[in-house]
Parts: sequence; C-alpha cells; structure tokens
Amino acid sequence: MSRPLLPQVEVTNISRQGFWLLLRDEELFLPFAEFPWFRDVPVSKILHVQLPASNHLYWPELDLDLAVESIRNPERFPLFSRSGA
Repeated sequence: MSRPLLPQVEVTNISRQGFWLLLRDEELFLPFAEFPWFRDVPVSKILHVQLPASNHLYWPELDLDLAVESIRNPERFPLFSRSGA
C-alpha cells in the first residue's frame, strides 16, 4: 500500500504580517512588508501556490513568480522584494 504524496509546497499560516510556506521540510516566512504583492489579495489566491522547479514558486492566479532564494534572503534582492512597498 503506497502513502499519498504530500505537497512539496503549502501555505501553512497567514497572519496580518505575512504568511508561512512549508517548502518540502523547510518553513519560510514571507512578510507583507517585503512581499507587498500578497498584502491585499484573497486568501484563496495565496493558497494556490505551485513549485514548477526546485528553486521557483509560482502563484498562477496572481501570475507571480518568486525565486526561493529571494524569500530566504530578501536583502539580496532589494529592488525585487521591496518594489511597490
């Protein structure tokens, strides 16, 4: 009997400050202050996240792509992660 496959990426919590992603076995926090594109969108659109490549996240309903490295180290991507803030 095989076990069901767990999603490789999942939004686990959303707060007023941002949201948490479980990416395989790593938990990442995306603060709205650094990722403002998510601030005023419906929760259902945040929850619909895909992992098309090991280092790439995609929110199809928002047509938004993020490199995983930009979440881990947003200070390395100041124009990218702070635009619109």
